[in-house]
Amino acid sequence: MDSATSRLRKLQGILEAAQALVAERDLDRLLPLIVQTAARTVEADRCSLFLVDHQKGELWSKVAQGLGVREIRFPMDRGIAGAVAKHNKIENIPDAYDDARFNRDFDKQTGYRTRAILCVPMRSLDGEVVGVLQALNKVGGASGEHLGVFSAEDEELLMALGGQAAAAVNNALLHQEIERLFEGFVRASVVAIEARDPTTAGHSGRVANLSVGLGEILPRAEASAGRWRGSILSSQELQELRYASLLHDFGKVGVRENVLVKANKLEPFELDALKARFDAILLQEELGFERRKVAHLLANHLDRAGFDAIEEEYKRRVAELTESFNFVLGCNKPTILPEGTFDRLGVIAKAQYLSAASGELRPFLTDNEVLKLSVRKGSLTEDERREIESHVSHTFRFLTQIPWTRALKRVPEIAYGHHEKLTGKGYPRALSEPEISLPTRMMTISDIYDALTASDRPYKKAVPKQKAFDILLDEAKKGDVDQDLLRVFIEADVPTRSAQPQSAP
Repeated sequence: MDSATSRLRKLQGILEAAQALVAERDLDRLLPLIVQTAARTVEADRCSLFLVDHQKGELWSKVAQGLGVREIRFPMDRGIAGAVAKHNKIENIPDAYDDARFNRDFDKQTGYRTRAILCVPMRSLDGEVVGVLQALNKVGGASGEHLGVFSAEDEELLMALGGQAAAAVNNALLHQEIERLFEGFVRASVVAIEARDPTTAGHSGRVANLSVGLGEILPRAEASAGRWRGSILSSQELQELRYASLLHDFGKVGVRENVLVKANKLEPFELDALKARFDAILLQEELGFERRKVAHLLANHLDRAGFDAIEEEYKRRVAELTESFNFVLGCNKPTILPEGTFDRLGVIAKAQYLSAASGELRPFLTDNEVLKLSVRKGSLTEDERREIESHVSHTFRFLTQIPWTRALKRVPEIAYGHHEKLTGKGYPRALSEPEISLPTRMMTISDIYDALTASDRPYKKAVPKQKAFDILLDEAKKGDVDQDLLRVFIEADVPTRSAQPQSAP
């Protein structure tokens, strides 16, 4: 092959490589690709790539061929690569051992013998040095024998590749920075959610871990996956599910705080008013009976039995009022009320006392208090429950304002459906089974499980893992949650897997 043909082949190789480099946005995959292309282009035995860390004034690399994958860092003004980065000039050295800047320690550590070095700056379009490409030992032929020094053509080709590599590295670094920026935004949003509702702190993160854990285990759950057998979520789809899970409750910022963190049926100020009213009623009763005692003594001071009867009647009345008040306090708790509770509340509410402020007769309980205390289960009235449920729509409206990338465009829709049920009885849209996506089904199971087992809710007690599984299995029997996914969730023990420390990426 003549030199012109060889040069053309190498230039075509650089163009093909440039297309591949620009398409690769993952820096950990991009850097080895650059090194392999550089070694092939200039027929080098080994190549290294060092990136410039301007903030620290260092060069660093994890892709020096022959040195394993450990990270190398050194000051930018040291060594041959440092000189190239600092002065933005090519260094073509025929014999490394004749150059005082060459560090022989690497050869000693690896047993390698460095001879010729070609080191070029990787320049961006504006001339900034992004990194350094370093080729070691020109080789060729079938046996790969050493051919001496690198040529001027090698310098030109490696510089051309270095320019393409610089653009690709900058692109990958920018992509990395954007990902870190967005990750920070998501985490800041989660902090905002948890600041708004401290009682559920950690819930979003746990739901994300459970959902992604289920997504990761699903392809390996051949026997139990049922209709989802063979289903695989790509890394991008898992990230989409993770973001949707982390942000699924963001709409709580649109719910009134007193409703959001409501532990009992009456709000604290309402309970204080109720206590003050019963204290006033007890005081009125005491004053009333004291007047009766005085009147009795004035009318017939020798009738001790009548006096004692009044005293006993007073004690019974105080006990009756106290017991009624304690019953009301019991109704205030977010427990499931037994049959007959509402009837007794109605009787207590109809009793009257004389208001000291207006001089009018008032009921023991107001209509609003009766309404709230009559909640059969939980602590929320129907209006308050609808307000809480509106957080899903608030979440969707918020998430649709974000310019998601194509890889993450389904995040709003996945989060929107986490309170839907396959039977069509969920909210806010009452979607039916065919309309609910696989990622949303995963998140629904994870959300219910964490809500059941979380120990930080003031309005309910946490249930053990097995009890939570039993409750979810009942939901699956009713058709509300996906039975196949739940089987995988339980058999793979996703909660235990997701609770294990995650290895660093």
